[in-house]
Amino acid sequence: MKALVTGAAGFIGSTLTDRLLSQGADVVGIDCFTDYYPRALKERNLAAARQSPRFRFVEDDLLGTDLDALLDGVTHIFHLAAQAGVRKSWGRDFGVYVHNNIAVSQRLLEACAGRPLDRFVYASTSSVYGDDAPIPMREDQRLQPLSPYGVSKLAAEHLGHLYHVNHGLPFVALRYFTVYGPRQRPDMGFHRFLTAAMDGRPLTRYGDGEQTRDFTFVADAVTGTVAAGTRGVPGRVYNLGGGARVTVNDVFAMIGRLVGEPIAIDQQPPQKGDMRDTYADTSRAATDLGFAPSVTLEQGLAEEYAWLRSERA
Repeated sequence: MKALVTGAAGFIGSTLTDRLLSQGADVVGIDCFTDYYPRALKERNLAAARQSPRFRFVEDDLLGTDLDALLDGVTHIFHLAAQAGVRKSWGRDFGVYVHNNIAVSQRLLEACAGRPLDRFVYASTSSVYGDDAPIPMREDQRLQPLSPYGVSKLAAEHLGHLYHVNHGLPFVALRYFTVYGPRQRPDMGFHRFLTAAMDGRPLTRYGDGEQTRDFTFVADAVTGTVAAGTRGVPGRVYNLGGGARVTVNDVFAMIGRLVGEPIAIDQQPPQKGDMRDTYADTSRAATDLGFAPSVTLEQGLAEEYAWLRSERA
């Protein structure tokens, strides 16, 4: 396998890159180091991969880079590059999401049309479902995103489907459900919660805290992603979830037990675009990909907490 990983310096992208290298693949990684969070953190994510002779890194924007050179000899594409963040996607920043999530995806898909690829795996999100989807969420349900971010990710899903139907591209989409763990972005919930608890600061709670999430440990998400590259059925979409539905209040209680201190709450109103509940039906991924989450939320939180402490040491 010669894999192209887009967004290779990011949280999931770098973890996927390390896994592919450990399994003997050759990997080309590309990242443009957007300023969404500090570059130094992304460089740290790449440190292990840069030690491998089977890894080549390209720093560039996919909308302008030489795709013929980038794709030379590539058999598998894992397209994880995207502008993340539900709350940032409103207003004038939406143009960034159009560029990084839609236009970039279309250019890459177009460049792949007619190439002899084994798989093109696209990282989508549970944010495409919205609040009207029955629980647990199934891949064939009606999709009504509640945020511009969700709309941008769904648009790229639709583009991938078009290239599959019209050009035979072996496109597979994965809908990640709230991935967490070591290397998590500093803007994401668990990173912010754990850091605040370590510092003795209040944890910000939006709404009543009874909203639920299906949290997926990053190693499980990567396992499902690698499997999609070899076993995913072209044209299909797969949910990747952690297998449990937990309230935010339950998460805060777990964090309190981890740090061994009472947790103070900074109460804030609900935020626009935040879904009330998420919970993945992963039966399709189990059947086709052999996907079975193996890390419980308490175990995964403990691993992320240990990683954050080691980063501070």
